[in-house]
Amino acid sequence: MSGRSIDRRTFLKTTAAGALAFPTVVRSSALGGSGYVAPSERVTMGFIGVGGMGTSNMRAFLAQPDVQVLAVCDPVKASDQYGHWYKRGWNGAWFGREPAAKIVENDYASKDGSGRYKGCAAYVDFRELIARDDIDAVCITTPDHWHAICAIEAAVAGKDIYCEKPMSLTVAEGRAMAEAVRRYNVVFQTGTQRRSSQTYRFICELIRNGRIGKLQKALVAIGPNNKQAPPSDWAAMPVPDWLDYEMWLGPAPWAPYHKDRCLYTFRFLEDYSGGQTTNLGAHGIDVVQWANGTDETGPVEVEDLGAEFPSDGLFTTATKVNFRARYANGAELVCRTQKDEIYRFEGTEGWIQVPVYSDEITCHPESLKTTVIGPDEIHLYVSNDHHRNFVDCIKTRGQTAAPVEVGHRSVTICHLGNIAMKLKGKFQWDPASERFTDSQQANALLSKAMRGPWRL
Repeated sequence: MSGRSIDRRTFLKTTAAGALAFPTVVRSSALGGSGYVAPSERVTMGFIGVGGMGTSNMRAFLAQPDVQVLAVCDPVKASDQYGHWYKRGWNGAWFGREPAAKIVENDYASKDGSGRYKGCAAYVDFRELIARDDIDAVCITTPDHWHAICAIEAAVAGKDIYCEKPMSLTVAEGRAMAEAVRRYNVVFQTGTQRRSSQTYRFICELIRNGRIGKLQKALVAIGPNNKQAPPSDWAAMPVPDWLDYEMWLGPAPWAPYHKDRCLYTFRFLEDYSGGQTTNLGAHGIDVVQWANGTDETGPVEVEDLGAEFPSDGLFTTATKVNFRARYANGAELVCRTQKDEIYRFEGTEGWIQVPVYSDEITCHPESLKTTVIGPDEIHLYVSNDHHRNFVDCIKTRGQTAAPVEVGHRSVTICHLGNIAMKLKGKFQWDPASERFTDSQQANALLSKAMRGPWRL
């Protein structure tokens, strides 16, 4: 799996490098209060990647009365730079392994009334966290280029996995993740949280039950990309002392450090991510897959519609996304950059539209809003809390709202779009073999080489 393995017995008997503390048992008052949760019913978790989104996920799981957080991991020790580019609530906030561990310890200290708790370990290397036999599940919220390695290592160790979207960096890595999850029989939840939205479930049920007739076109309109790219004469910067840069790069090609290579803006370099296509597009395209009934397959054709890319500078992903995918059933998906971020579904007998950051549906006919789905019609998977759904499925060993194959098939379309846009062409796709049937050049972009010693 990874470049080197860890002797679990040795690790558990000694203080691991990079760890702040070994876990202690949390008092019952901190886990469930008067609704006591027996230790045998608790799900113990470790968090791999605790930047802005990783910390948000961690807080959501801390709110579950039957979850105990034992460890966090991040090559970032502590930084307040996550929001220097992304202004939506993160500017000046501190993230990284030490702030995350402090959040956990303060949470448990407050809940049990003792005012003190020292039981959340903080690691630089995710393999040390995964090596622990007392951790049931992991939440992976790393940059995308780490998802496959972390998830497969966790699956081999028998850990259940919550993996943030986009699930993978490439089609090949996503398929390897799906195969590992099946082989080792672990529970997997993709972080496409609209699968746990009542609004989106209702929209998809309307479409699946023919309320707008036959689905003809779906539009996923996403926000702009690469808005503040460093210029062509960007210069390497000294690596800050709060970052283990070699660990951050991991399987990606070596490159000189620049502040905009890491933290939020990693997503604008194709060595680490797929830009807004995979970041924002992953959500909407997943909804299209759900509405179209194609969760375990995908389109048969993908075409560039005039995407734009940076001509120079640090960032490499599309500045303007614009591609089309066509399904075997005739439905078309268009994903493009525009100011008004919306999802829109057009059928032969009506249409439905919803803003990306709102649940306010507009539609034709207007009566769709009050439509009742009958008992004998198609009813989709019900989940109203994505994190809670994952915990429940760990206990029941049931299928999650966004299982690995669903996550893989949805993000595959994002990858196909990026390939078509990069090559500026139209390509035929076989969703069964997961290969292009008319372009070896396009097939060559379905995977990426990993820098040693890392490998799948």
